[in-house]
Amino acid sequence: MQETDTATRIIRAAEALFAEQGFVETTMRQITSAAGVNLAAVNYHYGSKSGLIEAVAARFLDPLCAQLERMLSERQLVCDSRLSVEELIEILMRALLLVKDRNPHALGLFMRLLDLAYAPAQQELRGFLLEQYGQRVRPFVELVRQESAPMEADEFFWRLHFLLGALIFTLSNHATLSGLQGGSGDGLDIERTLHRMVPVLSAGFQARAESNWFCRV
Repeated sequence: MQETDTATRIIRAAEALFAEQGFVETTMRQITSAAGVNLAAVNYHYGSKSGLIEAVAARFLDPLCAQLERMLSERQLVCDSRLSVEELIEILMRALLLVKDRNPHALGLFMRLLDLAYAPAQQELRGFLLEQYGQRVRPFVELVRQESAPMEADEFFWRLHFLLGALIFTLSNHATLSGLQGGSGDGLDIERTLHRMVPVLSAGFQARAESNWFCRV
């Protein structure tokens, strides 16, 4: 369904504010002011703030999933060899950067969305993300699982979320980290930073699972 001009103004204003301030911190008054509409217009088009958050999430996650699917398909067409964990994480980073190139708020939204989804009170948002995108990202996650070191499902769960946690921390603090390192914090630095994360994150999946290591200290 094609968005109306009013709906487009609302979602673009919300997208920018959510990326800059966070979902919880952004008020409906700020959104309506930035979009030049009243609260009734937001409720008419999106139903509630939760509905607006889901719509903004879809505007980011739909192209991200499409990029992942396309890049995995193209890689498998070009070469039928198995993808390594490092290649898979590199594909994820490249997909993020491609979405960022089309939407300046993309990486900020990605970080904020993941951060919010982990909040205890956000069962509705987690349910929406799992229902709408769980199946789309499953092939990527399964490929990572296949190429990881042998481990139990619960161990892989934690390593997958260590990856997400590293992304959240790095993207949410990138300007500060880049400044400490002497960089500019611009888009090129973000690309270099994400590239630097690839071998570190892939090593985490390839490391052999150790049980009761703390008992041997």
